[in-house]
Amino acid sequence: MRRMRVRSNAETPADARAAREFGAEGIGLCRTEHMFFEGDRIVAMREMILASDEKGRRAALAKLLPYQRQDFVELFRIMAGLPVTIRLLDPPLHEFLPHTDAEMAQVAAASGLSVETVRRRSLELKESNPMLGHRGCRLAITFPEICEMQARAIFEAAAEVAGGEGTPPVPEVMIPLAATDKEISILKAIIDRVAGEVQAASGIAVEYMVGTMIELPRAALQAGKIAEVAEFFSFGTNDLTQTTYGLSRDDAGSFLKDYEDKGIVETDPFVSLDQEGVGELVRIAVERGRKTRPDIKLGICGEHGGDPASIGFCEQVGLDYVSCSPFRVPIARLAAAQATIAHQKLAAE
Repeated sequence: MRRMRVRSNAETPADARAAREFGAEGIGLCRTEHMFFEGDRIVAMREMILASDEKGRRAALAKLLPYQRQDFVELFRIMAGLPVTIRLLDPPLHEFLPHTDAEMAQVAAASGLSVETVRRRSLELKESNPMLGHRGCRLAITFPEICEMQARAIFEAAAEVAGGEGTPPVPEVMIPLAATDKEISILKAIIDRVAGEVQAASGIAVEYMVGTMIELPRAALQAGKIAEVAEFFSFGTNDLTQTTYGLSRDDAGSFLKDYEDKGIVETDPFVSLDQEGVGELVRIAVERGRKTRPDIKLGICGEHGGDPASIGFCEQVGLDYVSCSPFRVPIARLAAAQATIAHQKLAAE
């Protein structure tokens, strides 16, 4: 009965397989930063962050490339031709930094720096408000080599799978935290260039899309201009709720219960979408985005993608899909079908 597709948020083979078993029709959010925390990867990531110049960053990124490429190969094979939305590096760099003396010594040994240099560089990179600071596409604007490495890993993996016995993958490259069309234009040029280089080297043309995550009020309001360069929107409603309310998702839990008790909010806006405020921005972005690009693909990938009330709203505004954690896919499928029926009844009345 349902009209909307249901995808899953996944970046590990285990989550991707679970999502398929539960009926997910693709990956709506692959958070690439989660791939950098294991074993030698975190050491190379820290080397990249602490490097003092582009040459040093590229040397560290070269160590990360094969890991990232193999991760995508596995995901593409598991998804067997279903769309995979890959979000480029999003969190602030402080999340990757070494904190203990032992970690600093390990990074110093790997990068050929003194422990004191590593400690000083770590302090220099700390921000007062990192969630509103140097993160998302802002990292790639400052360090385009990061975007280049990730794009190369995506397209080399896609070419490897397409050139083998697997179903050709459909990567959707997502630029996070964009506030302007110019940011997307700059990074899309890098992505398109790397795609061309990989095609020339492999002889395999990969079908792909470049889009953005709408998670800032300015992006929602400027959706018409952004849709001139972005081929799809995925609403990152976790951050869109944070930036619309001016609330920290990590800290608001200490007082939101008081707001619910006093009737200021009906429910935690991070659990169920605030349809009046945040939802209004989504409506505006949908309307303006479609006016510019009628065939634009629209989805939601925040935690709201698994909440039945929020899924009902997504049906009302005409999103193409919702994406949620693997184990919420069955709930989302049922809620999407119920939302379709409810919307049809409302239209008939």
